[in-house]
Amino acid sequence: MNPFQTLRFAFGGLAANKVRSALTMLGVLIGVAAVILLLAVGNGSSQAVKDSIEKLGTNALTVSSGSGFGGSRSGSGSGAGSASATKPLTVEDARALADPSAAPHIESVAPEVTTSQTALNEGTSHTVGQVVGTYPAYFKASNSKVAKGDYFSGDDVLASRKVAVIGATTATDLFGTADPVGKKMVLGGTPFTVVGVLAAKGGTGFQDPDDVVVAPLPTVQNAFTGFGSVSQILVEATSAEATTEAQGEITTVLMGRHGIKDPAALDFRVSSQESLLTTQAATNKTFTVLLGAVAAISLLVGGIGITNIMLVTVTERTREIGIRKAIGAPRGVILGQFLAESTLLSLIGGGLGVAAGLIGSHFTIVGIKPVVIPESVVGAFAIAVVIGLFFGGYPANRAASLRPIEALRHE
Repeated sequence: MNPFQTLRFAFGGLAANKVRSALTMLGVLIGVAAVILLLAVGNGSSQAVKDSIEKLGTNALTVSSGSGFGGSRSGSGSGAGSASATKPLTVEDARALADPSAAPHIESVAPEVTTSQTALNEGTSHTVGQVVGTYPAYFKASNSKVAKGDYFSGDDVLASRKVAVIGATTATDLFGTADPVGKKMVLGGTPFTVVGVLAAKGGTGFQDPDDVVVAPLPTVQNAFTGFGSVSQILVEATSAEATTEAQGEITTVLMGRHGIKDPAALDFRVSSQESLLTTQAATNKTFTVLLGAVAAISLLVGGIGITNIMLVTVTERTREIGIRKAIGAPRGVILGQFLAESTLLSLIGGGLGVAAGLIGSHFTIVGIKPVVIPESVVGAFAIAVVIGLFFGGYPANRAASLRPIEALRHE
């Protein structure tokens, strides 16, 4: 029997039980589509976080309290003293870093305090995800551009004026389609005048970077956080090539201010965009592998479904097998026919699963825009075909091994 005849018989066998065959293919379809979509979601999440980090600029550095990880030599400390010896970051630390004689590779410095507050405007209430108190240098260092109005100035900081620049989401939720510039809002009980609206950056699926209010540091400290430590210090190096030198200068200056002699016992850490991207990539790889493993279970279940259906098919067609063997059909022909049927189930189901996965990737899932990995499409389809061969092997071998006399006697 030539391959075309084998395929014709295989199609005939599947067509004889259309509903059963369709349900079996559905199992494979779901498995393949799940692999493609879940891996695409993982990849899309990684890309969104990467884009968000890169928007800060390649020469931005973040200084935060605590020992441990870091994108510079400050990241090597592992057992850095006790918590009682740890000094928090302060505005004075930021001023020391802004001294060009001590840190010539640093362009600007912006200390930050952050909190969350409820904003009100003419009866409309909105909980702002992040209220940032900082200096005007923050906008350039964080690559935050205004779409309307302007930034607040250094004079606003010195005078502790109640002015604010708000994110695109905050503007929409509080003011709707109206222009917020020049209007007042009440933030945590304190009135602020909106002087600018930031250009939208786009969300990552987990936190909306456009839901933000940025105001002068002393104003936020006086109204909400108090005049203590700062959350972190955002530093802009003079260029992307100067980030390594800037990291060294930050470490030297802060070690002197915090009275630290041992570089392995730092109470602060410096993170560059490169280090954040490396950490994020490692985390996302684990996340994507886990998603892929979960999706692979669906493919395994689809393969078990193929085995189950093919065993039922062999049982139902035992007499047919006996007749074909009695008239001279060799073992290979019987084996090939049932293998062809199981492979067709996985081929058609896998093809439909690829189509479903690619169509599904055009929709936003849990706030994330999936980014399809081409290798996952090819791999999922190939695995589906292999599953058809593997899980169809046992029923096919069982059919081919039936003795003609026993098959003809079967009721």
